[in-house]
Amino acid sequence: MTTHPIRLGADVGGTFTDVVLNTQNTLISTKVLTDHTSPEQSILDGIQMVIKQAGIRFSDIDSIIHGTTLATNALIERRGAKTALVTTEGFRDVIEMRTENRFDQYDLNLQLPKPLVPRQHRFSVAGRIDAKGQELQPLDKRRLEALADELDRNGFDSIAIGFIHSYQNSIHEECARDILTSRLPHVPISISAEVSPQMREFERFNTVCANAYVRPQIEDYLTQLQNRLTICGATCPVLVIHSGGGLISIETAIQFPVRLVESGPAGGAIFAADIAARFGLKNVISYDMGGTTAKICLIENCKPQTARTFEVARTYRFCKGSGMPISIPVIEMIEIGAGGGSIAWVDIMDRIQVGPESAASDPGPACYRQGGSRATITDADLVLGKLDPNHFAGGAMSLNAGMSKRAIARDVGDKLSLPSLEAAFGIVEVVDENMANAARIHAVENGKDISDSVMIAFGGAAPLHAARVCEKLGINQCLIPAGAGVGSAIGFLKAPFSYEAVLSRLVRLSNFDPTTVNDILQNLCETAEGFVQDEIIDRHAKIKREIITFMRYRGQGWEIPVVLPDRALTHHDIDVIRERFRKNYAQFFGRTIDSLNELDIEIVTWSVKVSQNQSKPAIHKLLNHGKTSNASNDEILRPIFDPSSNSIRDSQIVERAILSVGDRVIGPAVIVERETSTVVTSLFDAVCQNDGSLCLIRKEC
Repeated sequence: MTTHPIRLGADVGGTFTDVVLNTQNTLISTKVLTDHTSPEQSILDGIQMVIKQAGIRFSDIDSIIHGTTLATNALIERRGAKTALVTTEGFRDVIEMRTENRFDQYDLNLQLPKPLVPRQHRFSVAGRIDAKGQELQPLDKRRLEALADELDRNGFDSIAIGFIHSYQNSIHEECARDILTSRLPHVPISISAEVSPQMREFERFNTVCANAYVRPQIEDYLTQLQNRLTICGATCPVLVIHSGGGLISIETAIQFPVRLVESGPAGGAIFAADIAARFGLKNVISYDMGGTTAKICLIENCKPQTARTFEVARTYRFCKGSGMPISIPVIEMIEIGAGGGSIAWVDIMDRIQVGPESAASDPGPACYRQGGSRATITDADLVLGKLDPNHFAGGAMSLNAGMSKRAIARDVGDKLSLPSLEAAFGIVEVVDENMANAARIHAVENGKDISDSVMIAFGGAAPLHAARVCEKLGINQCLIPAGAGVGSAIGFLKAPFSYEAVLSRLVRLSNFDPTTVNDILQNLCETAEGFVQDEIIDRHAKIKREIITFMRYRGQGWEIPVVLPDRALTHHDIDVIRERFRKNYAQFFGRTIDSLNELDIEIVTWSVKVSQNQSKPAIHKLLNHGKTSNASNDEILRPIFDPSSNSIRDSQIVERAILSVGDRVIGPAVIVERETSTVVTSLFDAVCQNDGSLCLIRKEC
């Protein structure tokens, strides 16, 4: 009989599906190519591999935690359901008109994502709620009854309802849902007051449309996954990680699938935050690079940065405002189309470009020998010597370096008159610079200086590129955790049950009413706690609350987060709230402005996050110095291109499994393991830590 629950994490990515089994505090992991026609099959194949290695059955697993990019891909690739939007009369075109903001004011030909719901599928209904939640005009119920027949005739698979000011009063949206449900009982209906009860109609309407757009597909997928697991003998609950980094049930995920849009990357941020807590690191930048994309996330005081909105499907790289806004609680990160499978090409100005198009798992990079013929980052890494063609994925897959060279020569080298080696270096250098630039931009947007941060790199491809990215960013230390190749899936196992309830309700500090405010917070607490308590497995587990407001000076157009005390508020708290706002404002913008003319301060949005309380990990001291590894006495050398010296250098190849605490590997070197390889450039050494992590340390430091 086991003393520890057996838990399994499964992360379906664009190229690989990662599966991690935690049994008796031992991690067993594997990577399998993602089956895009049947993603659940990749999960089942991965589970079969790890339970066979562990000597257990499906029925022995106590919980399965899943993260997926399915919702994200459906939005980006426009493979969602035929969706209708029902909205307030006069607001039919809000999701197409967007806002007055132009992310590039001098570009007369801005390209923006097309609305998820085309104009002919958007329908308006008379009825009006004002900004204070009062009814100005009754809802036209007869129009809704006639509309139900029209929607039925046109065969819509999903319906989104978004009325103006429904975040203040949802009665019209709820009434419309009841009328349409009575006529269309088999069509899922999403209302904005439940999906995203926040100010700003464009963002709220777009979010409810996105929820409705992916809902049938996510419901079919999660139901199919659960059914197939049951057939295989699994009896445990299946949980899903949401964009905010917590766990929810499949039932909640089906109701609010838009909360899964950043599901997989959120697991990676949780993983990095756990590593940061383990070493007591206050300023961390996490770098997650897989087969399709790469993500950067800032982590402060062992917590990933969060936001209320984010964008998908940006039409301009790194440009805020060029994508589809989604208003849900999310771990904030910047993502670029640069993974191992990202395709390299040459533009009309003879510049090497990489991504965002990816070879994914099918057909994959040229070296996979599965039909792919275009040059990718993985092909470039192979040509540069970073990868061993005979021991890729622990020897489960062999790579063909000749096919990589031919693909790189055809797609890049011949067009620029470069040998394959130089062309491969050009591809990788562009990718590393794009990643470094994304990190710089993300830091600047958040008012941070990352030069004194520690990088935590994970994902199948990140350890191959982390040292070079650190060189470009001026970062002196980088941690490669144990299990880095499947980091997001490990992060799933560390995620708590949590739910964040959000509501927009304008309150000015000049007329702050504690009774009204406490009622708002109490309702949000009950909503969030209801979700968590319904889903939490351990009924004796303690839960914690975090209350955050989003505040601004009166007249400003955007807000900043401010943490409130978790207790009933009184008039005496007004000064506390004001001071916390002024402190945060100065941190964001360098100074406050209310001292000039006594500007009023207002709270726009309220957020209550309830999560399962988790024990803190034991703190490890970061080892900066160590003895040269015994592996150096029996060196295996491989010629690898070293970017620091711009030359091929014989580099030692070290098995990660044989390293002991305090062992130091002198760069240049490659430290190999089953799921990834860590490239130590000539400017860095690697020191093995107490928990098995590797710390890349710049030599002069």
